[in-house]
Amino acid sequence: MDKTQPRILLLGGSPQQVIAIKKAKEMGIYTILCDYLPDNPGQFVADKFYNVSTTDVEAVYKVAEQEKVNGILAYASDPAALPAAIVSERLNLPTNPSSSVAILGIKYQFRKFLSDNNFACPQYVTFTPKTSETELKELISKFSFPIIIKPTDSSGSKGVTKIESIHHNLDEAITYASQYSHNQILIAEEFIERGFPYVIGGDIFVKEGKIILFGEMSCLRDNANSALIPIGEKKPSGLDSQQVTIVHKDLQRIINALNIRFGELNIELLIDKQNRVHFLEIGPRAGGNMIPIQLSDIFKVDLVKANIAAAIGIHFDLSLEEQEGCFMHYVLHSYEEGEFDKIEIAPEIEKSVYRKVIYKTEGDKIEFFDGAGKAIGIIFLKFNTIEEMEYFCKNHEQLVKVNLK
Repeated sequence: MDKTQPRILLLGGSPQQVIAIKKAKEMGIYTILCDYLPDNPGQFVADKFYNVSTTDVEAVYKVAEQEKVNGILAYASDPAALPAAIVSERLNLPTNPSSSVAILGIKYQFRKFLSDNNFACPQYVTFTPKTSETELKELISKFSFPIIIKPTDSSGSKGVTKIESIHHNLDEAITYASQYSHNQILIAEEFIERGFPYVIGGDIFVKEGKIILFGEMSCLRDNANSALIPIGEKKPSGLDSQQVTIVHKDLQRIINALNIRFGELNIELLIDKQNRVHFLEIGPRAGGNMIPIQLSDIFKVDLVKANIAAAIGIHFDLSLEEQEGCFMHYVLHSYEEGEFDKIEIAPEIEKSVYRKVIYKTEGDKIEFFDGAGKAIGIIFLKFNTIEEMEYFCKNHEQLVKVNLK
């Protein structure tokens, strides 16, 4: 073992996480990977691989201690963020407080935090899958409909159902939410009526307790098929200057209240008709769907490198140079199952596509898209005008096609 070479433990080796492993190696860092999935692609990139669950705190601790790592990174992974923080605290490695990471990662704790700290928060109630439909209807009897039922410990809109009235079949929603819940604690909360038409997503980056990069973007969703699942994010977001100020102020207030010191965090929020910010989620890790890459393009920085540097406690510079133009990413997906053939991009927008990341090869199995884990790939686009970007958003199904055999 080279005692002078920094060592990092990465939790998760999915296609979206491989970029962090590659970047760490570029930086001259020895990479150790934990992942419980035997077919994860990261194991073929990392210097060393352990086939252990990223959510098994004791197993992760054992690996981190044995490998004498300088830091732990749960890149773009919600479930692994808390184990990373707990183990880092035990080993006195760079981390944000595990208590704060827990609040951000578990929805009912986050809702309580928002309420206790005077942030806008809808009425909510927690329950378990064993709660009967009759009991749940009693718990939500004073709620304004529609409501949302979802797991408290999942991300990417997994297990989420919108309920239009109390007469809706709640058993199906409970079963669906429980399928995506490790802790088996579910939440029902009032649906927030929007003043701004889009969900605001994106990432922020914190250094020494201050947000130094605000990467808020508006989300593209497929209202006809999966209205709760993002299939793209775009910047400029469309927020007016007053809304931007309110969003930035409330984000920094959350960072202060939770004593977050460093790193990239994923955001998801709404602005209601009174111009109040409602935080749906703040993930204590970089966003999925390659959001850090998109924001790196927009601000001419390397956020993946910054995440790795922060995780092992070395200095990094993040001087922002926001680029002109309109940027977005688009998630390649299919609502049919079959074998992958190819991606077909209309000639009229081909010039706007500046990067393609395809996870599948010809003949691979394609599953029905019901969350980020079923994505086929990501394309990155840059437009000269907002009108060009909006044209794509309104016509994406005709402009980008996933062909199956």
